[in-house]
Amino acid sequence: MNVEIRHLRVVCAIAEAGSLTRAAASLRMTQPGLSTQLRRIEAELGGPLFDRRQAGTVPTPLGELVIGRARALLPGFDGLLSDTARAARRMASADRIRVGSVGAPFLGHLLLAVQGLLPTADLTCRCQYSPAALLEDLAADQLEVAVLGDHPDQELPQPAGVALHTIATEPVFALMPAAHPLAMRDEVPLAELLEEDWAVPRPDGDRTREYWESACSRMDRAPSAPYEAEGRQLVEIVRAGLAVSLCQATFFEVPGVTVRPLTGNPLWYRHILAWHHEGPLAPYGTEILRRVTDGYLSTCADSPVYARWRAQNPQIAALAGQSPSAHS
Repeated sequence: MNVEIRHLRVVCAIAEAGSLTRAAASLRMTQPGLSTQLRRIEAELGGPLFDRRQAGTVPTPLGELVIGRARALLPGFDGLLSDTARAARRMASADRIRVGSVGAPFLGHLLLAVQGLLPTADLTCRCQYSPAALLEDLAADQLEVAVLGDHPDQELPQPAGVALHTIATEPVFALMPAAHPLAMRDEVPLAELLEEDWAVPRPDGDRTREYWESACSRMDRAPSAPYEAEGRQLVEIVRAGLAVSLCQATFFEVPGVTVRPLTGNPLWYRHILAWHHEGPLAPYGTEILRRVTDGYLSTCADSPVYARWRAQNPQIAALAGQSPSAHS
C-alpha cells in the first residue's frame, strides 16, 4: 500500500476527533474498519501514529510529525483540486468522455449509450476496484462519468457538484464450487456458508470486505478467510474448490462455480451512476439513465439465478433503484 492523500485525511480526522470511534463516525466507517486502515498506514509510515488510551487517542511523536505535515499539505492540495476543477469545467466539452468503473453489469450499456448520444466523442474507459478513488477523480474532473457501488450504512459521500444516481439495489449472492453440497440448494443460509473457508477481497481500497464482516458479526461469527483475492483470481480459488465467497446477483455462472441466493437476503449492493452537474453529460442525463437502466434489466433477465430470484420476490425486486436502507 502507498500512502495517499485520503490516508492523510484519515490521520487528521483521528487527531481532530481524539478517538477512533468518533473519527469512524465522522468518516462514515466502522471502528474496526478504521483500525485496520490505520494499522496499514502506520506500517507504511514506519511506526505507530497514535497511543490508544482509555480516554482516546493521543499522537505519538511520529504522529505529530505526520499530522503537522498533513495539515500543511491538505489545504494546498484541496486548493489545487478546486482550481483545476473550475478550469476543467470551463474547458469541458462533449469531445472527450472519460469513463471510470468498478465491476458492474451495465458498464457496456453505459459506453454504448454515450457512444450513441455523442458519436463523435473521444470515449475512453478505465476500471479499478475502489469506488472512493473513482469518486475523487470524478469530483476533480479527471473523469466525466463513473460507475460506482456501495452497501447499506456505507453510502458514498456526495461531493459538491456531483450527482449520484441509483440504478439498482440488489441482493448479494453466494459463490461456491459447483460440486459443493450447498450448491444443491435453492438458497444458502449465511450461517452455513460461514462453516467454510472464504476467499475475500482486500480490506482497503473498497469497503466490501468490511461490510461482509460486519454482517457476519451480527451472527457472532467471523468468516475464516485464508484467501485474499479479487476478480478472476477470486473466482479461480472458488472454482478450485478451496473456498466459498460472495458475488453480485448478476454474476454469470461459469463452469465449475455455482451462484445461489442467501436465505433472507442479509446483504445488499447498490449500483450507482455519477457525473458532474456541470459536465458534458449533464444535458443527456435522463436518456443515459433510461438506457443504462434498461441495459441492467436485460442483464438481470439473462442471469438465470437472479432472474428466478426476481420472479420469486416481485415485491422486493420492485424496490430496485431505491436506497439500500429500503431493504434493511
